Amino acid sequence: MKLSINKSRSLWWTVSGAIILAGIISMVISWQNPNIKAPLRPSLDFVGGTRLQFERDCTKPGNCDKPIDINVVREVAKAQGIGDSGIQIVADRDTKAENGILIRTKNLDTDQQIQLKNALSEKVGAFDERKSQVDIVGPTLGRELFTSGVIALIMSFVGIVVYLAFRFQLDYAVFAVIALFHDVLITVGIFSILGLVLGIEVDSLFIVALLTITGFSVNDTVVIYDRIRETLKINPNRPIADIVDDAVNQTLGRSINTTLTVLLTLFAIFLFGGETLKNFALALIIGFTMGAYSSIFIASTLLVWWRERTGQSVAVGSAEPIDTSPSSQDT
Repeated sequence: MKLSINKSRSLWWTVSGAIILAGIISMVISWQNPNIKAPLRPSLDFVGGTRLQFERDCTKPGNCDKPIDINVVREVAKAQGIGDSGIQIVADRDTKAENGILIRTKNLDTDQQIQLKNALSEKVGAFDERKSQVDIVGPTLGRELFTSGVIALIMSFVGIVVYLAFRFQLDYAVFAVIALFHDVLITVGIFSILGLVLGIEVDSLFIVALLTITGFSVNDTVVIYDRIRETLKINPNRPIADIVDDAVNQTLGRSINTTLTVLLTLFAIFLFGGETLKNFALALIIGFTMGAYSSIFIASTLLVWWRERTGQSVAVGSAEPIDTSPSSQDT
């Protein structure tokens, strides 16, 4: 069955626009929320605060017989005035059993840390002093992390534009970058919604995820664009919409197989990779899915719309020879 993406391009654009709009509305609401004050709910990596990790001492008889109830930990945190903290039950380093507590909260002085630790110890069991960790993250470091991440993201976009402009044409590069913005905006928007609804925070790994998403998405787009350019050189008089539809259908199997293979790995990380990697894997799952979608339904259809609008139907620029043998058409 041949997929005719350009006949329904208004539908693809409407779906993407609706998702992006929902994300933008969520980011505005988050910015106005006094508990967040940012488009996304930031973790301690960006706003600073205290990170405490306690592990129970299982050498004491009966101290680790019962699992830690996270609701009890939340009640203790609420009684200490830090009820809005991020709380996780984590695995013990030695036994791998879930005997540890990880708390990310606002800045606490030494007395407050001791008071919290004693209150938790009374409810869940005595802690091993040797395994206790307290880290302080300053807001200055958080700003530096955020600034560095944004600069890296901008530089990646600039590099992609320059490469595609030389490799193909300027309009190819522009629409590929629009597709990348599409993927990043949807990923950010969904995380903004999750931050409002589920309290999910973004950390420095989220910036890494966005950079990874741009690389994956542009790779899919380049494959489709390459096939479009080859077909234009061979059949310059065909309508651009037909050429793009053919190019998408010829590369569709590759795009789907590549995306599904990566998603299987990411779902495994999301389900079994531990708490610290869950949000990172989730961001990649959303971004890679949107990357495959935008390469097929956004970047390609925008190119057709522009070429029809400007009356262009022949690719100019690269004059490298194209192998038109049957074997090259099957790859």
